[in-house]
Amino acid sequence: MSQLEIKDLHVSIGEKAIVKGLTLTIHSGEVHAIMGPNGTGKSTLSKAIAGHPDYTITSGEVLLDGASILGQEADERARAGIFLAFQYPSEIPGVSIANFLRAAQQARMAEGEELDASAYYKRLYSKMDLLKIDRKFTSRSVNEGFSGGEKKRCEILQMAMLEPKFALMDETDSGLDIDALRIVADGVNTMRGPNLGVLLITHYQRLLDYIVPDHVHVMYDGRIVKSGDKSLALELEAKGYDWIKKELAASAA
Repeated sequence: MSQLEIKDLHVSIGEKAIVKGLTLTIHSGEVHAIMGPNGTGKSTLSKAIAGHPDYTITSGEVLLDGASILGQEADERARAGIFLAFQYPSEIPGVSIANFLRAAQQARMAEGEELDASAYYKRLYSKMDLLKIDRKFTSRSVNEGFSGGEKKRCEILQMAMLEPKFALMDETDSGLDIDALRIVADGVNTMRGPNLGVLLITHYQRLLDYIVPDHVHVMYDGRIVKSGDKSLALELEAKGYDWIKKELAASAA
């Protein structure tokens, strides 16, 4: 079993502190959902863990299976088992999905070792069949001209091929209609299992109807201020976040 441990993490963008002492432990096989109002640091958290250069970790630790990943570049963290699904995936014109995934697989191999083309395509098509993705999809340029649902489906395919230990999914429901949401959720649920831990960042409870979390956390002002099970998400949907703010104000008084 793998473990991703975030200890008293502080993250800044320039001079502005965004994440202000966040602690969370995720085990493989678990799905943790983080919810919260805009501007609380949810996306910053995921990007900082993945090693985005615009985000500075000023203190705290991120441990993968007991070893710090903070000294590693983003590609090293990815090879160690961290996967980040972006809220707004970038387009890569002229690079087919098949070639992009092949390059990603090759980058994970030892120097001098070559990826077997026939074995690669056999595995790729197997994953696509599992996720119910048309095989013609692989000839398209990465995310170029894609709908929101197609972009997210492309990321799910990347995740299936790379088989990370932990997937950080940054508002994967952003811009999706209900049909696209179901397709993406089905893909995540297909890969859900004892070897994958998921950190699911979302504003809305509706995604959690399809990807049912083991744990739900509320993030506010850069910290996790409340945790619970799926029922907490339903409570947030019904009440909004004002009651959380009032609880925090009362406890501080």
